[in-house]
Amino acid sequence: MYRVTQQIDFCYGHRLLNYEGKCKKLHGHNGRAVIVLEGEELDNRGMLVDFSDIKTSLRTWIDDHLDHKMILHQDDPTIPFLQELGEPLYIVDSNPTAENIARLIYEQAKRENFPIREVTLWETPKSFATYSESFVD
Repeated sequence: MYRVTQQIDFCYGHRLLNYEGKCKKLHGHNGRAVIVLEGEELDNRGMLVDFSDIKTSLRTWIDDHLDHKMILHQDDPTIPFLQELGEPLYIVDSNPTAENIARLIYEQAKRENFPIREVTLWETPKSFATYSESFVD
């Protein structure tokens, strides 16, 4: 079994609905997505996936959709106000927790036909969440 991992750093803002604590306020993070790809076979170049292919697609998707955006739940009452101000938003249908943002990136990798194993989102240098369709090692 082969594994390829790439880290993608990006900045984002969010807030959590139905939450009592600091994260119910608009705030930001310097996030790090750790994307793990896995497969049993290498291509004719001897690679599972070329790192530049990950950069060309997933890093570009993160840069275009999540980086320097406020990631907000579709029911967040601040959306109209922020839209009126022209703030860059990425609207999601689930609470924008680290767990759900990791799942967003995982699902994008899957749509792009990468052999995705898991995505870990580091929200702070000491806190992270991981999404995988299975945690079998």
